[in-house]
Amino acid sequence: MVEEPKHKQSRLGRGLSALIGEVEASTPAAPAAGSAPPAGVNEIPIDHIRRNPAQPRRTFDDASLQELADSIRTKGVLQAILVRPDPKDPGKYQIIAGERRWRAAKLAGLGAIPAVVRNLDELELLEVGIIENVQRADLNPIEEAEAYEALMKRFGRTQDSLATSVGKSRVHITNTLRLLQLPEAARAFVRSGKVSAGHARAALGAPDPAALVELAAAQGLSVREVEALAKGARDGGIETKSARASAEEKDVDTEALEADLSRQLGLEVDIRHGRNGGELRIKYRDLEQLDDVCRRLTRRKG
Repeated sequence: MVEEPKHKQSRLGRGLSALIGEVEASTPAAPAAGSAPPAGVNEIPIDHIRRNPAQPRRTFDDASLQELADSIRTKGVLQAILVRPDPKDPGKYQIIAGERRWRAAKLAGLGAIPAVVRNLDELELLEVGIIENVQRADLNPIEEAEAYEALMKRFGRTQDSLATSVGKSRVHITNTLRLLQLPEAARAFVRSGKVSAGHARAALGAPDPAALVELAAAQGLSVREVEALAKGARDGGIETKSARASAEEKDVDTEALEADLSRQLGLEVDIRHGRNGGELRIKYRDLEQLDDVCRRLTRRKG
């Protein structure tokens, strides 16, 4: 039996925190093994449930998943998962929240899992998947960036609205999205946790970011060292150990200014300070983008 909400209304305007609050409030604890499920909770066959195709999380730790499966064998599923009817396969369901519990239940050999059924549209499905993972720090930085990009491309969300929705700063959104400029070989090191997002962003300044990320992982370099090596590669020189040690990460004010300029111009902006001044770099993809920024600057001057 599908549980229908009493009032179908737009919940996204209140932000994702409000939406996920509704979701969690509607998912009571699952029943103990052998007892009847509480109102609103359905026992759904495991093989009738599919993962959320818009789920941003792709990586699940095998050891942690096995621990949860062992717990489920002993105590059962303590919290019902949240699903929606599969719009393309009648009688089947897609996971909205709780994929890890579903995977562990399959490992534990359960034939069915307690679930609450809700009717959510595509945007709500994607956003709940993101909020469940981002706010609980369950995504690696690349998955988080891909999730933000999906919201922006598929649903026209801006960085400002994303920041409000997921409870992050706009600078955080901007810096996370920058990771998508990395080649796939470099992204793999970030996904696996062998280098941090800070290392990856520092490597973006190098002519060959993938090679620098690989070097950082192999030698255990600090973010400052990666920044120094990236600068040396750009300048065609050789960075000394003292140069590496003196390299500074950008402060929050600089990152915020970069984000503001990037938002105004619609292009990536890079600000670099030094003892004798600094540089302001505006990256463009083609001549059309260059013409557009020239028009903007000329118009403001006039």
